[in-house]
Amino acid sequence: MKFLDQAKIYIKAGNGGSGSAHFRREKFVEYGGPDGGDGGNGGSIIVEADRNLNTLIDYRYAQHFRAEHGQAGSKRNKTGANGKDLVLKVPVGTQVYEEDNNTLIYDFIKNKEKYLVAAGGKRGLGNVRFKSSTNRAPKKKTGGKLGEEFWIWFQLKVIADIGIIGKPNAGKSSLLAALTKAKPKIANYPFTTINPNLGVTYYDEKELTLADIPGLVEGAHKGVGLGDKFLRHIERCKVLLHLIDLTEIDLVNSYKKIKLELTNYDKKLGNKKEIIFFNKSDLLESEEIIKKLSIFKKKVKSKYEIISVFSNKDLLKVKKLLIKHVS
Repeated sequence: MKFLDQAKIYIKAGNGGSGSAHFRREKFVEYGGPDGGDGGNGGSIIVEADRNLNTLIDYRYAQHFRAEHGQAGSKRNKTGANGKDLVLKVPVGTQVYEEDNNTLIYDFIKNKEKYLVAAGGKRGLGNVRFKSSTNRAPKKKTGGKLGEEFWIWFQLKVIADIGIIGKPNAGKSSLLAALTKAKPKIANYPFTTINPNLGVTYYDEKELTLADIPGLVEGAHKGVGLGDKFLRHIERCKVLLHLIDLTEIDLVNSYKKIKLELTNYDKKLGNKKEIIFFNKSDLLESEEIIKKLSIFKKKVKSKYEIISVFSNKDLLKVKKLLIKHVS
C-alpha cells in the first residue's frame, strides 16, 4: 500500500430539511388545523481514528466529501428523516488542521477516537409549531439551516513506542523485518525506504510498536532528502533506536550528524531518550570492532550495544532492551 502522510479535502455537512406548511384535510371537516411536520437534521462529518490504517492514501484522489441532507417534513405532522452522518476514517496519529494547514483542530492519539468536524444543519420547523390561541391556522414554517462546509488538512505523524533512526543503509528496515512481521523494501543502496514502515513485536507478553524512519542525511532539518517530512514522524515516538553501521569509517561523525539534525529540527528531539545499536558486526573482525568502538567511547559518553540483524541471540537482546526502556 502506498504511503501518504498529508492530504487536503473539502467537507460539506448536510443541510437541514425544511418544515412543512400543511393543513389537515378530513372529510366533513371544513377547516382542518395545521399538521405540517418538522424537517430532519442534516448529517454531520465525523472523523474517526482506526489503528488498522497507516496511510492517508484514500484521500489523494477522492477529495470532496458530503454528508446527507435532512428530508423535508410532511403532512400529518411527519418529521423528515435525518441525513446520515459521514464517517471519515484516518490512522491513529492523524492531526486535523484548518485550511491554512497551521491551525490545529484536533489530534487523534487513540484508536476509535471520534471528532465531529463539521456539524449538519438544524431542521426546519413545520407550521404545527406556530399554532397558538391567537393564530389557529399558521402558514409559517422555517427552512433548514445550512450544514458547515470548508477545506481541511489531514497530517499524519506516526505514533510508535520505538522510532528506528539512522543514516541511509544502516540496516533499519532489515532490523524491523527481523523483529516484526513487517515487510519493508530492503536493498543494499541508500534511500531504499522512502516512507515510514510500522511493525509490531512481542516479548514477555508485552507489545511493542516500531517505526522504521527513512534514512536521515546532512541538512535533513532543512528538507534535504525529504528529511523534514521524515523527522516529524519521530516526534511521537517514546524512545529512539539509533542504528549505526559499524562499517562506517567515522562512527563518531556518523552519530553526531544524526543528533545534530534532530536538535536543529526540534531541541526536544535532540534530548529524546535513545538507545544506540551498532549493526553489521558480522562483517568485521572482533579486533577491528574493538578498535573502532574505543574511539567512539572517548568522544561519546553514551551506552551502546553491538548486534547483527542475522543473529537470533542479538535480536532477543534488542527486544529485551526495548521493552525495558519503554516500560
